[in-house]
Amino acid sequence: MSTGYKIIDKQGAYFLTFQIVGWVDLFTRRSYRDIVIESFKYCQQHKGLNLFAYVIMSNHIHLLAQSEQNDLSGFIRDFKNYSSNKFLEIIEGNTESRKEWMKIVFEYHGKFKPKQTNQIWTHENHPEHIYSQKFIEQKVNYIHNNPVRAGLVEKPEDYLYSSARNYADLSAVIDIEKVTFLWKTIK
Repeated sequence: MSTGYKIIDKQGAYFLTFQIVGWVDLFTRRSYRDIVIESFKYCQQHKGLNLFAYVIMSNHIHLLAQSEQNDLSGFIRDFKNYSSNKFLEIIEGNTESRKEWMKIVFEYHGKFKPKQTNQIWTHENHPEHIYSQKFIEQKVNYIHNNPVRAGLVEKPEDYLYSSARNYADLSAVIDIEKVTFLWKTIK
């Protein structure tokens, strides 16, 4: 079911949201967050992903990205497919204490899709085309302040799994392409 959000400009940058089905707090575990980071790195090196900003929250990811290969939809498809398979490998292992519950949730959502037994990500990505400097600033600040609004950190740059660290010139888990914008911290 489409919500009207579509990737139309194949060369454009987009604000995207990837959400885990049932709002499962998958990313409270480092192993799942690290899969996302490693997948982003792979896509940067091999699939022409330009990552301008991102944040990994407990059950969703926001990012500002563009495809050098004019195939952002292909990146999204490949990223979600690869990461889903890796997440399921961890869930099937012996270290996930929420294994049985997660399997129930992901199998329930998977049954609505033909030839699919599990679903980790929702189908919607809510792509919003970045069309102005003001919109870039709004989205980057929204991304970076997400952990602040959630009460996880006091300052955006204190959150390890966010590009706010890159913009603050601190050590970061992944390199990004910085965009020029005015920094705003919410109070």
